[in-house]
Amino acid sequence: MKQKITGSRELGHGKFLYLRELEYTDHCGLPRKWESCDRTGEGAGCFIFAKIVPDNEVLLIRQYRPPCGKLVLEFPAGLIDPGETAEETAHRELYEETGYAGKIISVTGPAYSSPGLTGEPITCVFMEIDGDAYRGKTVEAHPEEVECIEVFRVPLKELAGFVRQQENEGVGVDTKIHMLITGLNLCC
Repeated sequence: MKQKITGSRELGHGKFLYLRELEYTDHCGLPRKWESCDRTGEGAGCFIFAKIVPDNEVLLIRQYRPPCGKLVLEFPAGLIDPGETAEETAHRELYEETGYAGKIISVTGPAYSSPGLTGEPITCVFMEIDGDAYRGKTVEAHPEEVECIEVFRVPLKELAGFVRQQENEGVGVDTKIHMLITGLNLCC
């Protein structure tokens, strides 16, 4: 038996999110229910792994995330606007959130970061920033009015220690950063 959604009922909504109850058929053909939180609109996003070369640094941002109730360290990211590609979003969001521009190296297909909670697809865009082009220059972000973002250039070899320091200071850390650290430790 193939699992499938058989119904959906809205439980509540706000300006950006809505909560719904899904009815689905499980692998045994039995009817089940699940609660899901989704974005209004198209609801797809992207995050940017921006590596600064030849400096071998990665760009991270820190901002207050109300659902977490704390500052969170994460990769630059944003929602894909209607009619926009993930690549266009990555260029726009990298500039808005960090002040940097870069070239796209590769793009993943849409994936899911918290599939037990939401069906929001997220694309990872890998970008390279020419560190020499910014050497000696002040780089300023251009955040939206509601955003207060701090930008960090972190050497990849110091990433694990930097993240531990942030956690010790009470900062939350996006899971994707921990996955990067784990991946670096496995392959290096």
